[in-house]
Amino acid sequence: MEIRLEQVIPEPLREQDTSQSEIWGTVQTLNKGDIIRVQAPSGKGKSTFIQLLYGNRKDYSGAVFINDQQVSKFPKKKWAELRQQNLSMVFQDLRLFPEFTGWENIYLKSRLTEHYDRATIEGMAERLGVLGLFNKKAGLMSFGERQRIAIIRALVQPFDILLLDEPFSHLDDQNTAKASALISE
Repeated sequence: MEIRLEQVIPEPLREQDTSQSEIWGTVQTLNKGDIIRVQAPSGKGKSTFIQLLYGNRKDYSGAVFINDQQVSKFPKKKWAELRQQNLSMVFQDLRLFPEFTGWENIYLKSRLTEHYDRATIEGMAERLGVLGLFNKKAGLMSFGERQRIAIIRALVQPFDILLLDEPFSHLDDQNTAKASALISE
């Protein structure tokens, strides 16, 4: 899978000076297997960039291509297929259903592809220290616990590109190391 951005400037950044950006207003290509870390001060478009790659933002000039097809022409069904088989994401706001348990939040995603069996998923949860939270409602979990559930949810499906929007912001160093190792595998 290849994602290419050509001279993309998001609408929220149109009035800002993006001349020093390595992303905005340039040609960039992301390929399956690439590890890219985007670092910038607040308000410079990191989350916008990730949301654009995931197809949630369409308010930009320039062009975005996935496998040489311009995404602005993708129907909703194409985006759904890409998000089921090729793109996975840990959202900054996590997007867990607070009334669902940890397992139910993960299972909703897992059920779409049945990429891993329950034992494998439980192994991931054990490694991240959240297996005991599978029966707890997400709305009653700490933010760090919810982050680890959201990471597992993103990993249980097949993907070529994994997008992470501040996935460790509420994790201590030990849990960040565990989550980073699991993601790297």
